[in-house]
Amino acid sequence: MDSKTSKTIGDSIEETKEFHTRFLRAVNNPVRRRILIALKDSEATFEDLQVRTGLDPKNLEWQLSILEWGFCVEKVFRDGTNIYKLTQEGKVIDFMNEK
Repeated sequence: MDSKTSKTIGDSIEETKEFHTRFLRAVNNPVRRRILIALKDSEATFEDLQVRTGLDPKNLEWQLSILEWGFCVEKVFRDGTNIYKLTQEGKVIDFMNEK
């Protein structure tokens, strides 16, 4: 991954450190990792993610906002619906062991 495709590479060392901190805080939670796993094979709507994760709407909304803040998930508006998908950084889930 180069700096052009990575959202965690900033214009300065300080900015890059901040981006990495945000990323690590986002993935350092089992509930958020569960969401990343739910998105691993395909994009999903909010409702799809509720079904896949079993999270209540408020909790899912909060956790998704942290994943977006941490550069792991991207929300795109398509065909009148918000769709969530993994970013390049979110694909780290491929390398994490879930227990």
